[in-house]
Amino acid sequence: MTARFRVPMIFPGQASQAVGMAADLVERPGAAGDFLRSVDDCLGIPLLKLMTEGPLEKLTETHHAQPAILAHSVAVVLALRELGIEPSLVAGHSIGEYSAAAAAGALAPLDALRAVRRRGELMFAAGTEVPGAMAAVLGLPADKVAAVCREVAAAHGVVVPANHNSDAQVVISGEVAAVAAAGPALTAAGAKRVIPLNVSGAFHSPLLEGAAATFGAYLATVPLADPAVPLIANVSAQPVTTAAALADGLGRQLTAAVRWHETMDHIAAGGGVVPPFVVEVGPGKVLTGLAKRTYPQVQFLAVGTAAEIEALPALLAGAAN
Repeated sequence: MTARFRVPMIFPGQASQAVGMAADLVERPGAAGDFLRSVDDCLGIPLLKLMTEGPLEKLTETHHAQPAILAHSVAVVLALRELGIEPSLVAGHSIGEYSAAAAAGALAPLDALRAVRRRGELMFAAGTEVPGAMAAVLGLPADKVAAVCREVAAAHGVVVPANHNSDAQVVISGEVAAVAAAGPALTAAGAKRVIPLNVSGAFHSPLLEGAAATFGAYLATVPLADPAVPLIANVSAQPVTTAAALADGLGRQLTAAVRWHETMDHIAAGGGVVPPFVVEVGPGKVLTGLAKRTYPQVQFLAVGTAAEIEALPALLAGAAN
């Protein structure tokens, strides 16, 4: 189908999973339902039942949450495509970058699913072998967070900024003792709150170097194509348009910070936002929540359910008139 609308699409990462996700899309006629019904055979695990019925504790495990989020996101992309809605550019937060790559035609959906399953397994194992922690820092500029992390690391071990999510939120990651020590230091430096996160390891930190090396070897076997639209990479916050550049970013992503705030600055400054919509594709509304206050000139639409999918063409048509 020729695209009726092209809009920027952003894709959520881990912590967007929820029991019941994609349940209303499983029996949907067309590509979305077909894809979701192929997930279990592709991975050899009953992921779809875990997505739709839980339990949440099992779904939240990294090696389940990551493919679940991608499966939901890709199913929505396929449903939107059947309605004539395609991306003008894409970006994804951490594992959301794999959903973005699938939406851009750079990764086949089932290859993307297998890749994030393997990525999640390695990250989960790394957290067991080398325990780590993460915490969200609210209300402190990123440069101050980085400075405090450097001071704490000198005395307590690895702790680094991991996700620069917005102008009001930075996530730190590292060794358990170092992250714990960073909390009071960040509060003393002016942070409003420091909130420990329920994760299985120190993601986007040097503690994942071993997992990153193993995953890099796996990633080299995964067929990648040039993205059909620009993909804003986590590691650089710049658009990539070739398979080689995409592979480089995905390979560095496990140990590098997610530069999400810069990514959203790039999208909101232009990046094809005409009319001024950005669509968050997949489960939840985490990215929409992060962005709304920072970019009031842009309307963010979270699209993850069958009803939201069906409503989107009329919203886009109304804005275009």
